[in-house]
Amino acid sequence: MSGYLIGIDIGSSSVKVSLVEADSGKVAASSTSPSTEMEITARKAGWAEQHPDLWWKHLKNCLQAIGKSHRRELSEARAVGIAYQMHGLVAVDKSQKPLRDSIIWCDSRAVPYGTQAFTELGKEQCYRHLLNSPGNFTASKLAWVKENEPELFSRIDKIMLPGEYIGLRLTGEAVTTASGLSEGIMWDVLADKPAGFLLDYFGFPSSLLSTVKPLFGEQGHITANAAEELGLPAGIPVSYRAGDQPNNAFSLNVLNPGEAATTAGTSGVVYGVTDQPSYDPLSRVNTFVHVNHGEQPRYGVLLCLNGTGSLNQWLKRMLSIDEKHPIDYELMNQLAASADAGAADLRIYPYGNGAERTLENRNPGGAVENLNFNIHSKAHVLRAAQEGIVYALYYGMEIMRGMGMEVSTVKAGRANMFLSPLFRKVFATVTGATVELYNTDGSVGAARGAGVGAGIYSSFADAFSNLRCEETIEPDSALKDTYIELYTAWKKGLERKLV
Repeated sequence: MSGYLIGIDIGSSSVKVSLVEADSGKVAASSTSPSTEMEITARKAGWAEQHPDLWWKHLKNCLQAIGKSHRRELSEARAVGIAYQMHGLVAVDKSQKPLRDSIIWCDSRAVPYGTQAFTELGKEQCYRHLLNSPGNFTASKLAWVKENEPELFSRIDKIMLPGEYIGLRLTGEAVTTASGLSEGIMWDVLADKPAGFLLDYFGFPSSLLSTVKPLFGEQGHITANAAEELGLPAGIPVSYRAGDQPNNAFSLNVLNPGEAATTAGTSGVVYGVTDQPSYDPLSRVNTFVHVNHGEQPRYGVLLCLNGTGSLNQWLKRMLSIDEKHPIDYELMNQLAASADAGAADLRIYPYGNGAERTLENRNPGGAVENLNFNIHSKAHVLRAAQEGIVYALYYGMEIMRGMGMEVSTVKAGRANMFLSPLFRKVFATVTGATVELYNTDGSVGAARGAGVGAGIYSSFADAFSNLRCEETIEPDSALKDTYIELYTAWKKGLERKLV
C-alpha cells in the first residue's frame, strides 16, 4: 500500500491540503492558504460571496508550498479527495468558467424563496422526499439568481457545489453525488434520484445538474493541464468528495447510527448519524444523505450555528491593538479560563452571522446582555463568548433530542474552538456528552476517503485502522447544576429576543 493520498479541504476561511502516507495514515506534509481569513464579499447585508477561482488560487498555493519540500512524495500521489464548504452555489457556462461569484453557505438572501417553495409544495411533500424545507440551501440560491439575474441564468450550463467546482478544474468533468444533491436540497430520498418535482417547481432544467456518481469511486482523473499547474501526477483519480460536515464526521470515523461528531470552526456543528430518514418539523436542524449511504441507509442530522469561530475572530480583532500587535487565541483562551463560570452574569448570544437555521431562519443579530462597565473585563467577555457558543449549540442539540437522537459521546478534531481547554470542558458539561479528541481534520479525512474510493483501502475499518483518540473530556459533575441554571437563564433571554 505504498504511495500517498492528497486531501483538499475548501473552507470559507481558508484552503488546506494534506499529503498523507497511504500505508501509515501519517501526514507527511500539509499547508494552509491564506495565513489569515479568506475574504468574503458582502455587497449587501445578509449576503456572502467568494469567487470560485479564489479557492483554486489558494489550492495552488498549498500544493506549491508542499512541493517545495515534498516534490517526490507529491509525484507518488495515487488519489485525490475533496472536502468543501456546504450549500454554496457555483454557476459555470459551457466553457466551464464561473459566471458570477459563488453565493456561499452563510448568505441568507434565498430564505424567502425557500420559504415560499416549502409553503407551495407542502410540508409533507418536502419532508417525505427532501427531509428538509428548501430553506436557504443551494436550490433556493439558484432560484434567487433565476429571478434577479435572468440573463446570467440563461447562460448557465451547470450548477455545482464549491468542491464540485474544484473537481471540475482538476478533471474537466462536472460530477456530483447523492450526498451533494441532498445538501443542496435537490435529492429525492424516496425515489433515490434527483428531485424532479423541485426542479420543475423552480423552473430549473435537469440539464443544469452534473452527472451523479458514487461518493467513493473514480469521479474523473487529473488532466495534464491541472497536473502541470499544480505539480500533481496526471491521470490519478479524484475518488472522493463530500461537504465539510459529512466529511468531518467521516474523518472521525463517525459512520453508524448513534455516533456523532462536532466541529467549531467559522461555524459550529453537531452532526449525528441515524439509519432513519427523520426530520425536524420546523426544519431547525437538517437531515442529509451521509457519505456511506447505500445498501444500508445512513443519514446525517446536522445542527449548524453560523457564528462560532467567527465570533472568536471578531473578538480577536476588537481586542487587538492593530495588525502589528494582535492578541493571539492562546492568550484569549487563558483569559477566558481565568473568569468564573457564568462570567459574572454576562451573557453573549452568538447570532451575528446571518439567518440561523436553529432559529427558523430568523436573524436576531449578536447580542450582549447584562454588561456592567464596573465589573466586566476582557476575561468575562471572552468566557461569556465561549459559554454562549456552547449554549447555542446545546439549544440545537435539544432539537436533535426531540427527533430521538440521544448523544452520549461526541468526537472532535483538536482544532479551532476545541483547542481551548475551557471550551471543550464547558461543552462536555453543558451537553452531558463525553468529548473525544482526535488528531485529524477535514483534509486528512478527504485523503482517507480518496484511499477508500480508489480501492487503496479495502474497507472503512482499513482506512481508520490507525486513528487514535488523544484525549477524553468528561462532564464536570461539580459544575453541572450551575451550568443547568446558567443555560436556562441564557435560553430565556434568547426566547425574549425571538418574540
